Amino acid sequence: MTTRMLDLPSGPLEVLLEGAGHPVVLLPSLGRGQEDFDGIAPMLLAAGLRLIRPEPRGIGHSAPLRDGATLFDMARDVIAAMEDDGVDTALVAGHAAGNWVARITAHLRPDRVKGVAMLAAVTGTTVAPDISAAIAGSFDTSLPDDVRLEHLRRGYFAPGSDARVWLPGWHTEVARAQRRAREATKDTSWLRVADHKPLLYLAAADDAIAAPPSEAELQATLGPMAKLVVVERAGHALLPEQPEAVAQALIAYARDLWRA
Repeated sequence: MTTRMLDLPSGPLEVLLEGAGHPVVLLPSLGRGQEDFDGIAPMLLAAGLRLIRPEPRGIGHSAPLRDGATLFDMARDVIAAMEDDGVDTALVAGHAAGNWVARITAHLRPDRVKGVAMLAAVTGTTVAPDISAAIAGSFDTSLPDDVRLEHLRRGYFAPGSDARVWLPGWHTEVARAQRRAREATKDTSWLRVADHKPLLYLAAADDAIAAPPSEAELQATLGPMAKLVVVERAGHALLPEQPEAVAQALIAYARDLWRA
């Protein structure tokens, strides 16, 4: 792995780079960093893919999000990382809230995006109030661990999964800044990206935040180019619960994209 620092108008951006071959951009969930993809990265690399992993603003050496930033600003960071690496076209994969940035990236630069992958993702931009409270409790590191653990179990993990693996890794102020960016994003023209781009929706069977739709429902919401794959025994966290299934789905989809 190599690390590259990009000097951008919005502040420095840290990008992790590894592998060779067709590029895959990985975007983590709300308030979490690139370490979440460490479990699947070796499998993607072994399949001959190049990984481009921008560290979210406020994590690592990436400067925090600026006041007034939107999801579009977050997507422009991703585009800058792709351009800096000389990407022709990439598969852009966003986990949970990262899917919004992935879709906006494809919306802004369709020439740079071969396809989009949404991992355990909400199709719109709103979440039920009780679930939103569980999400907020999960990333609020001022709360006792036992309280946060209950929030994690409620919002993120399938029954029987060990939610304790996600007690660390949260960045509270980053999550709050990203929520503000979502709320400041009024343009919704990017929501139906699968009208124009191939899209993999990798659903978690036990997802309390984003229950798996049928493929027909998915295509009606996102566009006709959306494809559904459901991962069993996983909740919204998905990556720590079923890393092999996630990696296999992304590898298969990447191969399909570049064969087309």
